[in-house]
Amino acid sequence: MLLEINKLNTYYNRLHALWDVDMKVEEGSIVALIGSNGAGKSTLLKSIAGTVRPRSGQILYRGEPVCGLPASRIVTKGITLSPEGRQIFPRMTVRENLQMGGYTRKKDTLGASFDRVFELFPILKERAGQQAGTLSGGEQQMLAIGRALMSSPDMLMLDEPSLGLSPILTDTIFHLIEEIKRQGVTILLIEQNAFGALSIADYGYVLENGKISVEGTGQELLGNQKVYESYLGV
Repeated sequence: MLLEINKLNTYYNRLHALWDVDMKVEEGSIVALIGSNGAGKSTLLKSIAGTVRPRSGQILYRGEPVCGLPASRIVTKGITLSPEGRQIFPRMTVRENLQMGGYTRKKDTLGASFDRVFELFPILKERAGQQAGTLSGGEQQMLAIGRALMSSPDMLMLDEPSLGLSPILTDTIFHLIEEIKRQGVTILLIEQNAFGALSIADYGYVLENGKISVEGTGQELLGNQKVYESYLGV
């Protein structure tokens, strides 16, 4: 098992955001995490990434505990997060943003990562010297994902990658996620577009009020009446 979470509890001061969360992510899979706004999805990814520290519970990555490690150390373990809202550096160039994604690696080792990102996102190669803030929304999302890939992760966490994008660009992002999986990267995906996420997911979890309420394969959740009524627009 690549990632295993046991009885995870995360708080914001007195607010209990995650309640005894159990989750597993198999290597080479796409795992989707769906739920309403405020359910705790982003908090879960931040807990894994080390930017929020859980109060109790266990996070194991390749069988080793990572809970409580500094975020930079977790990146070197092979976990990266592409955050909600992209959070690119708008006044820096595309290339400089990508370099920031490889900050834990030596500069002379980044060539292969640049090649990989530019192969996945040819538009970023064309715009390498352009200020990131002048890119379109879809291009900025590609940059955010590319930046996360620069550290050559084994597991990529994506927080709302289709947020604010047109249906056509959303389809493009989902196809790119599948291609990243084919390249051997495990994906943990948060998406408001539940149908799209579950359609490409090997496994999925529903998070409600900080607790896992339903889990199953992507196809099982698509066929689950409660999930269908609550999250698939019916």
